[in-house]
Amino acid sequence: MSRRCPRGPHPTLRGPGARIRPGRVALLLHVLVLVLPAAHAQARDAGDPIRLAWGEGEVSGYSAIYASGGKAHVGTVVFHQTRTGDVITAKRVAYFADGSSDEDVAVARVGTTLETLHGRTTIRDTRGKPTVDLRIDVAGDRVRGFYTDDGERVEIDEAMALPPGTYFGPLVFVVVKSFAKNAEDGRLVFRTVAPTPKPRALDMELVADGGDSVRRPGVRLTTRGYALRPTVFWLIDPLIRKLAPDTHFYVDDGEPPAMVRYVGPRNYAGQRIVVE
Repeated sequence: MSRRCPRGPHPTLRGPGARIRPGRVALLLHVLVLVLPAAHAQARDAGDPIRLAWGEGEVSGYSAIYASGGKAHVGTVVFHQTRTGDVITAKRVAYFADGSSDEDVAVARVGTTLETLHGRTTIRDTRGKPTVDLRIDVAGDRVRGFYTDDGERVEIDEAMALPPGTYFGPLVFVVVKSFAKNAEDGRLVFRTVAPTPKPRALDMELVADGGDSVRRPGVRLTTRGYALRPTVFWLIDPLIRKLAPDTHFYVDDGEPPAMVRYVGPRNYAGQRIVVE
């Protein structure tokens, strides 16, 4: 005679209402303990390099800068990108009619991912005199240079946590182009260095934000929009809200996509501009 449990034989896993044996419960829990951390480890952190959606090579061009509202022409952006082996150098300079300028240079290694090596941010006043000049050494986790605060020059040589997924200046648009390949739950996070004028390392997030219709001579373009904002404290920290208020990128659906319009702050001074 076979012995049975008072509640009947142990059910198998085949029936929809079947119970799992105690031994199998322990086994499944053990598997979950092993698998769940591994799955979590695959989630991308803000400092991880993004996967490139498009090849990066030699590019140059220029765009017009308008005051907020898009009517008064106030300057021109000139952009150059060169490539040597697996390293690109991207330089973007915004020249304004009043004589001031904002310049960003970024050097990065490209392959399946985009890994920033180093760069430089320089802001000049209407006399052409630098008020901010920062050398950003991503590979060395260091920022050197100076900034001007209330007319006083402040020298800086500071260690910062700058992982390879740190993007600034012209590299931010590479992030925009690669959004679909890297976004998780509709957002793509990355690290940046922003002059406030003191340099600060911030985690930013790029989120899909609808699109817009942009008119060009002889054609109307339908674009995809993205909003850029800090990941934390942007509602309560007035300094961070000043850094990145209502920043938007609009791109077309080409292969690769091209930036059609940028709407946002010029720099930490808060002047809003439109670049087309």
